[in-house]
Amino acid sequence: MPEALAPAPGALLLCRAEPEAVAPAAQLLRERMLLTPAGAGWSVLVPEGKPWRNGGEPVDRVLTGWATALAVGAPWPVLALWWDADRAGYTLASGFRRPVGYVWLANGTPAGEDEAMRTFAARLGLDPVLDVQSLDALTGPDPAADARARLRGLLAVLTRADLALPAGLTPGEPADRLREVARVQPDTRPVEWEGWQETVRAELEVVAGRRLAPWLPWSGDPRARVLALTQVAAGLPLTAFGLRRRSGGWLTAGALLLAHGALGLVYDLARPRD
Repeated sequence: MPEALAPAPGALLLCRAEPEAVAPAAQLLRERMLLTPAGAGWSVLVPEGKPWRNGGEPVDRVLTGWATALAVGAPWPVLALWWDADRAGYTLASGFRRPVGYVWLANGTPAGEDEAMRTFAARLGLDPVLDVQSLDALTGPDPAADARARLRGLLAVLTRADLALPAGLTPGEPADRLREVARVQPDTRPVEWEGWQETVRAELEVVAGRRLAPWLPWSGDPRARVLALTQVAAGLPLTAFGLRRRSGGWLTAGALLLAHGALGLVYDLARPRD
C-alpha cells in the first residue's frame, strides 16, 4: 500500500547557494524562516509561519511566489517543494525565466507535463541522460508510489548534484515537525526582516560581489543609475500584475525590484556631486 501523504500542508525552499548568500535575499520575503545548509552549495529554508492557512492562498501558490521572488534578485535557482492533503509538487524558479513545475495527486498519479522535467534538469545542470531518465520515471504510473514518495524520488536525483537535506526534513511531514527538525540543526539561523535599506544592501553585496561593484547603488558610477532605473521600470508592471492577480508572491517580486531601484536612485540623488 502506498504511504499516505500527511494531511497538513507543508513546504520547503531549496536554494542552490550557501546560507551566507541566501540569508539576505530571504529577508526580502518578510517571512520568518529557518535557514540551514543542505549539502555542498545548497541551503534549505523552512517557513515558520503558515500563510496558506485561514482562507489564504493555497500552499502551492504561496511557494511559487516565494521562489519567484527569491530567484528574481539572485544568480542561483530556487526549488520550492510543497504538499497538502490532495496534491504535492515542486516549482523551480531561476532569474526572470518562467517558473517550471510538476504536480502529483495524493495517490501519486502524475498530473503535469513531461517536458517540465526536462526543463527542470536543464536549468539545474543535471545529467541529460542518467538524471533525465530517473526524472522521467517519476512521470509514469507507479501504484506503489504516492505523492510523498514521488517527491523523495525527486530529491534522490538531486543528491547526485550534492543536495543533502538534514535527516527529518522530509517532504510530506507537517510544517510543525519540519520547524522542530530545523531548529535543532547545528548551523541553523533564523531569517527575519531587518528593514529595507540594510536588507537590500546586504543582498546586493552578496549577489554582485566585487566584480560588479560599479553597479551597486553606493558606488557613484553612472551604471548604477541605469540599473536602478531599469529595476524600477521592471518592478512597476510586476507589482501591478500581482495586484491584479491578488498574489502575494508576485507582489513580493515586484516590491523587491522596486526596492532595489528606489534605493539606487536615493543613493544617486543624495551623493555629493563633484
